[in-house]
Amino acid sequence: MRRMLTRGTTSLRGPLAAAALSTALCLTACSSDPDSGKAGSATSEKSSPSPKQQREVPRPGDQSVKLTWKGTPRTYKVHAPPGYTPDKRLPLVIAMHPYPGTGDYAAQITGLTAKADKENFLVVYPDGHNQGFNALICCGSEDDVGFLRTITDRFIDKWNADPDRIYATGISNGGDMSFKAAVELHDIFAAIAPVSGGYIGSAMEDKTYVPESPVSVITFIGELDRYYGEFDAGIKAWEKRLRCESDSPRKVEKQATRTTARCADGSRVVTYRLSEMTHSWPGGSNSDMAFTDTTLNATDLVWEFFRFHPKKRT
Repeated sequence: MRRMLTRGTTSLRGPLAAAALSTALCLTACSSDPDSGKAGSATSEKSSPSPKQQREVPRPGDQSVKLTWKGTPRTYKVHAPPGYTPDKRLPLVIAMHPYPGTGDYAAQITGLTAKADKENFLVVYPDGHNQGFNALICCGSEDDVGFLRTITDRFIDKWNADPDRIYATGISNGGDMSFKAAVELHDIFAAIAPVSGGYIGSAMEDKTYVPESPVSVITFIGELDRYYGEFDAGIKAWEKRLRCESDSPRKVEKQATRTTARCADGSRVVTYRLSEMTHSWPGGSNSDMAFTDTTLNATDLVWEFFRFHPKKRT
């Protein structure tokens, strides 16, 4: 079962185990102060008063990595496909969880680990501070834009990720963070894929809050989602500000349509609207946020979109 919380005028979205626990998490995540300091090296997975310094090793399989970002312990999971070697440049996908959530949850609902093995790309699942990302309306005050830049720089330098094929996706709070990354890290991300997330909040009030270089978008929104109106208005504002020309909606299955917009900067926006979907991931697995009453699989469609949208550099 999925519940929704509202803190003041800010709506929080994600899988909630219990109302009391979720409220406590919200108070923690939404009231933290920004930390100071510099990013440190990766450390061992287990925390200790004096953690052993240990960099992640570029190799196939799964790893959990801990680093200090501006004085705050941060973690992420990384998966490299079988046969990976650092001498080959591979695409990198950053997949972000809802609030409250973890990188493990993002891996579970998206199925991107199996997709990475099949299609040969790297995938990273960051853990938000106090289970949330400082996105457009939620959560906390951590410098998650800087954190994402640190991760992508590390993977370009150490893992030989292809700098022209770096992508972001996420659901709910993670989807909102994808839009924030597109604007504030437009020099890094080639395309984003927000699912049940949007270009919302303060972003809607600032007409200049758009990428300064092309970042393509594929997004999935459910018409039964309580936030559908905001998401729909957000994607239309994005298209207007980037001077996009949108085609008419095309039915792709009984309960879903797709629109494609071509923008003046050379980017593209593809929007799937699912009439029977709530706050969910189409075709997701093993999760209360998975929407399975559809033939669409967001993970497959996201990767196909990413594959054909490398970074456009001028």
